[in-house]
Amino acid sequence: MIGTLSTSCYTEVILDDDFVAVPIFNVNTALQSHELWYVDINATSGNGEVPFLQRAFTISFTGGAVYANNNIVGIGKTGNGLGIDVGYYDPLAGAVEIDHDVDGRWLFDVYEINGSTLELYHAPTDTSYFLKGYQRSNFDYDQVFYDNIHYFLQEYGAWEKVFTSEAGAINDFDDETYLQFLSGDNGDFFRSSIDPNGTPIGDLVWDYEGDYQVYDVQGDDTLKTLTLDYDFLGNDYFELYVINDSTIELYHPSSETVYEFRGRGYIQYLKSGDTAQGKKRKKSSNPVMNVKRKRK
Repeated sequence: MIGTLSTSCYTEVILDDDFVAVPIFNVNTALQSHELWYVDINATSGNGEVPFLQRAFTISFTGGAVYANNNIVGIGKTGNGLGIDVGYYDPLAGAVEIDHDVDGRWLFDVYEINGSTLELYHAPTDTSYFLKGYQRSNFDYDQVFYDNIHYFLQEYGAWEKVFTSEAGAINDFDDETYLQFLSGDNGDFFRSSIDPNGTPIGDLVWDYEGDYQVYDVQGDDTLKTLTLDYDFLGNDYFELYVINDSTIELYHPSSETVYEFRGRGYIQYLKSGDTAQGKKRKKSSNPVMNVKRKRK
């Protein structure tokens, strides 16, 4: 005897005391119900990896085309907010096939977790990606910057100091002109240079290399702090603020000096997983500092 029990998400088909959950909603309607789907990389489950989802901050499905924001820089502006065209999709019964321009065809089971969250399940790798839905009008672009600020720092070939406040005590960091933030096999690291303003990035002499760390601040979602480990000089500690998608502010509490750095050599992550274009997001959480904002 076959019976059916329905919920908003599944039909449970019962046969000889065994059952399998089958998605029953209209996949195309679900995918297009929100203009932007934020890829919550920290919620990913399974040991597999889907390259184009691993790169994307947001993904969108419209008119058969798939769009993705693979960069923090330009998010909200590139492709009228949707990002770049990366392929096509074909909605099926309880599933979607995505034909990515570089990564090829991928078949996902689609599950509706709630009215604003979808699960894309890739059976061959037993991996699930969770998408949180927004309209462009209510998407919090600022929060995406702060939640992914370590990727933002790495989207420029170098950060050039363009402003130093007159107020503030003289300190060693006054001499630094360029910073570069990089990701390596052993973690994130930075390089610094005292070369003069206007030096081509390829001609910069990097005088120092060390570790850096971005911290969350307890009770303050829009403040990040940054430490630069100069080894024998100790750590430099800053409050880190995003002015816009090409400018950051570093406030040095110990000297009460304000610095502004502008990004140079924008690195656009397109569709390919090769070379420097192949940034992949990883599960991460910043350590937390229990400090108070000093910048007025």
